[in-house]
Amino acid sequence: MTMFSGIADTLEQPSVPLNVVLTPPLSLEITSGYGQGEKPQQNIVTRIWNLFKSMKPGADLTRFQLPPQFNLPKSQLQLYGESVYCYSHDLLSKCVEGKSPAERLNAVVAWSISTTRPLIAGKAPYNPILGETHHVSCGNLNVFLEQVSHHPPISALHATDEARKLELNWWQRPVPRFYGRSIEATVHGKRELKLLEFNETYEMNSPKLCLRLLPIPSAEWSGDVLIQCKQTGLRATLCFRGKSLLGFKGSSTRITGRIGHSSHGGDLYELQGNWDEIITVKELSTGKTSVIYDAKAVISNMKAPVLQNPEGVASTESAVVWSEVSESIMKGDWNKAREAKRSVEETHRKGESRWRAKHFTYHDSGDWVYLHRPQCVPPAPIIMPQSPQR
Repeated sequence: MTMFSGIADTLEQPSVPLNVVLTPPLSLEITSGYGQGEKPQQNIVTRIWNLFKSMKPGADLTRFQLPPQFNLPKSQLQLYGESVYCYSHDLLSKCVEGKSPAERLNAVVAWSISTTRPLIAGKAPYNPILGETHHVSCGNLNVFLEQVSHHPPISALHATDEARKLELNWWQRPVPRFYGRSIEATVHGKRELKLLEFNETYEMNSPKLCLRLLPIPSAEWSGDVLIQCKQTGLRATLCFRGKSLLGFKGSSTRITGRIGHSSHGGDLYELQGNWDEIITVKELSTGKTSVIYDAKAVISNMKAPVLQNPEGVASTESAVVWSEVSESIMKGDWNKAREAKRSVEETHRKGESRWRAKHFTYHDSGDWVYLHRPQCVPPAPIIMPQSPQR
């Protein structure tokens, strides 16, 4: 068995070429490349309100299916992956370049903030079907995801970079609820970044996603994020502030935070800024301020993934599963999009009872663990074009 045979032996390889549809990642220029066939809507508030008016406040939206008019042309599994492998400036490598634990934690904080991506109000990705996979490489970083559960929806991610001795382990279970004026999705699960050279593991959670319906439709991240490393005893606490209850006051992208020691609570840095602009840290002992994150340099001018090896694409790949739906959405052919989406969902329901996770296993600790360890994730048939570092 080769070191890459774990995934290769379990992915369903097609006998004929598959249709693969890859779309640009969500970035600071999020309005380009999506729904170009859709006619401008005069009243998006009315459209959204009609969609949710029969819902009771507090209702769980996990099983709710959106019409294609409200979908982005990509799966939630792809969005999770894009937050890891899509960037214009590589912050992940900075995490292993820090000369001290404090420098490395600052770099991890900056990278964690970079996984927060812009959203489009009134648009959401497809709910991944059970067994759906997504496999993409960016340079030496190989990323693999699988939808390991449908009810409740759970996505698992494992990524490795042998050259930089990095490993990522994620699993996420979003729980969206309707609250009348808004929809809030709490993201349960675990995010873990391992710097193997330093024997450091950084654990972190995700902010909540808030979709405001009234008075003006908007989408924002909010809530508290804790990033900690037990080996060094350092931690960072971030607060994604969002707007006021009515949606008028404050900035929807504001972040504040503190970085320091876990045990005795001594703070080393204060952090502030906006995740879609600039984030700075101030060293409390000296008063020196520096920029640790520049959104324009990291999450703008990003290109779409490209298909490098058509023969290596699995039939379970997100870009294959939803290809006809995505093509129809981008053309504005809503009848065809509805038919294609219904076909995907009906096919999924027929095989759901017989399916078992192939690449991740549920651990007694409550985590989803990559099944093929200690093997690294193999290079993917889909790659990210390399952008020049700025």
